[in-house]
Amino acid sequence: MSQLTPLAVSALALLVEAPMHPYEMYQLMLQRREDRVVKVNAGSLYRAVERLARDGLIVESATEREGNRPERTVYAVTEAGRLAFLDTVEEMLARHVNEFPEFPLAIGEAHNLPADRVVELLRTRADEVASAIALLDDGLARIAAKHLPKRYVLNVHYSRAMLATELDWLTRTIDDLTTGALDWSSPRGANRTAH
Repeated sequence: MSQLTPLAVSALALLVEAPMHPYEMYQLMLQRREDRVVKVNAGSLYRAVERLARDGLIVESATEREGNRPERTVYAVTEAGRLAFLDTVEEMLARHVNEFPEFPLAIGEAHNLPADRVVELLRTRADEVASAIALLDDGLARIAAKHLPKRYVLNVHYSRAMLATELDWLTRTIDDLTTGALDWSSPRGANRTAH
């Protein structure tokens, strides 16, 4: 069996909850906004389900038909699938992995741009991060209204905390750039003209 991808882990997590067909899984992932933490589209999910079935981690448990729609195969997790899911979650929780996000690379090379352009770009990013935080806050308010235990949405709380930390860093860096506390002089004249 190959190592489980994040999408396979998400698919197995849904099937641990209850047997379902891939379209239902996809709709539930979108409804829960899991597409913000796992790269997913309908095609990639169907391929992940096929691999999980091939590897014996899930099995066909029923076939459903609604009206004139084509038959849909319902899948259920196997014991091997449940164990692989739990083992993978344990490993993911314990192990730090450098996921190579692009922002650290971009900020590391920002010195090649004029300070005023960097401030403009960081303000744009800060606005987007603030919007993402507001979206998560709305989601957390809806979750709180449903009295869903926090343990089921720790990923949302984590994502919000990471975004809040990023927004704080962006705000302080923008302030340092605009006040001159962060020296942006370029002795080599490497800065290009602002857009």
